[in-house]
Amino acid sequence: MKNASGSVAGGGLKLGVLLMATPLLLWLLLLVILPHLDLLMVSLRERISYGKYAFSFTNYIEFFTEPLYWNTYVRTATMSILATALTLVIGFPISYYIAKVMRGRGKSVLFLMCLIPFWVSELVRTFGWMILLRESGVISHFLQWAGLVDGPVEMLYNDVTIMVGLVYTSMLFMVVPLVSVLDSLDDSLIEAGYDLGGNAFTVTRDIVIPHAMPGIASGCIVVFMLTLGNYLTPNLLGGKSSLWFTEQIYTQFITRFNWESGSAFGFLLLVLSSLIVWLGLKLSRQTLSDTVG
Repeated sequence: MKNASGSVAGGGLKLGVLLMATPLLLWLLLLVILPHLDLLMVSLRERISYGKYAFSFTNYIEFFTEPLYWNTYVRTATMSILATALTLVIGFPISYYIAKVMRGRGKSVLFLMCLIPFWVSELVRTFGWMILLRESGVISHFLQWAGLVDGPVEMLYNDVTIMVGLVYTSMLFMVVPLVSVLDSLDDSLIEAGYDLGGNAFTVTRDIVIPHAMPGIASGCIVVFMLTLGNYLTPNLLGGKSSLWFTEQIYTQFITRFNWESGSAFGFLLLVLSSLIVWLGLKLSRQTLSDTVG
């Protein structure tokens, strides 16, 4: 009787877990796996005539033989990694201050200040930067009024402006996981580090950073993937000279109606992001379960 009731309970538990996981499994299958498989299949065909296609690696060969595509691909990866690193360097002290220094209401206020810019869309925030940095913008007028420059200053359409926009857009996604993991760090460990003769550098290196590594890895993964796939910020702040790979994908799909090349470029971007995330996890000695958990 006990075995029968135990097996029934076990079967009911498994059924309940399966039912709870069904929406997630359907989401992964219908919105992630199947679209990417279709993207791969479309990228491996060549248009012969209207409505007729043949299996071919032409789209990938075109990518590797055209310097513009390849250089844009490498440039996008490089700037995305740099933007991720800058976001971490800026976000870590902010996160530490919020999690370990501030107390009470001040802590909530600071966290809210990081959150407020994200109450509006990315498009509105990007246009806000354009208003500040353009030739007739707020900063240019202030510099002229202060006598620091003789005429209007155009601060848009360069790599520095793109980097500022990318870091600003991604900052919250770095701060949130870092604050969460640093909150769990016992203050007594930090105090013990100082009592044993450590200084701010050694305590941060030997105690704070190892404890925060899952949050660092999680934040870097999210920021990197968001930056790599960003379209609005590089193209609005960088203009025609932004040379961002998502613009190439957009051009193939929307401007040229070349879905085969666009699918190949999109799949190559997926491969790039997966490879760099895997490499980052290996270098940080983390796993996906560590970053998610």
